Amino acid sequence: MDNKLNINQWAEEDRPREKMERLGPQSLSDAELLAILIGSGSLQEDAVSLMKRILKNCANNLNTLGKMGLHDLCQYNGIGPAKAITIMAACELGKRRQMESPEKRPELSTATRIYNHMHPVMQDLDVEEFWILLMNQDHRLIKKMRIAHGGISEVSVDVRIIIREAVLCNATILAVCHNHPSGNLRPSPQDNQLTQSIRNACQVMRIHFMDHVIITDGHYYSYHEEGIV
Repeated sequence: MDNKLNINQWAEEDRPREKMERLGPQSLSDAELLAILIGSGSLQEDAVSLMKRILKNCANNLNTLGKMGLHDLCQYNGIGPAKAITIMAACELGKRRQMESPEKRPELSTATRIYNHMHPVMQDLDVEEFWILLMNQDHRLIKKMRIAHGGISEVSVDVRIIIREAVLCNATILAVCHNHPSGNLRPSPQDNQLTQSIRNACQVMRIHFMDHVIITDGHYYSYHEEGIV
């Protein structure tokens, strides 16, 4: 009697996809990562066991696996052309990533640099948009994100979303910006109130609130440069 369990019958904490979602990709073995790619094994063995067997024949070396061709991979029961091509594509992406230089993250330590970075994004907008700029301690951009898209004269912003995104990205520095399609640089009372709310929330979460920059086509207003933040 065959008592083999397929992956769907494993304890949830042992399934590769659920394990990655819970602990991140670095927690998975090479075989588990490859099993996610191929999706299923054969009637005789699950996807993880199949990939363990293939890797064992490659001396558990991903470079050796990367040298295997379509015909070589299809010799294994449970690996057809589609799965073989998926494995080959993953290996090729690994090679190409190794040859790439790390992306240079822009350094946004001043309002002028924030303006120069965001002006191309916002210069032609006819409605207000509100963006957050999440940075590490060296003012290098981790992520920029539009969190609100509104009308001609105002936009609705939820401070909780700003803080949530900052925490999820492990950002230590936060700047925000929005545009004034009218070209008027003067902050509105709503702008001032929102800035204060963000500042208070950042203080609670120990995130440095660097600036709120208002952008028009050709000019900007900086709360930091005005001594407000």
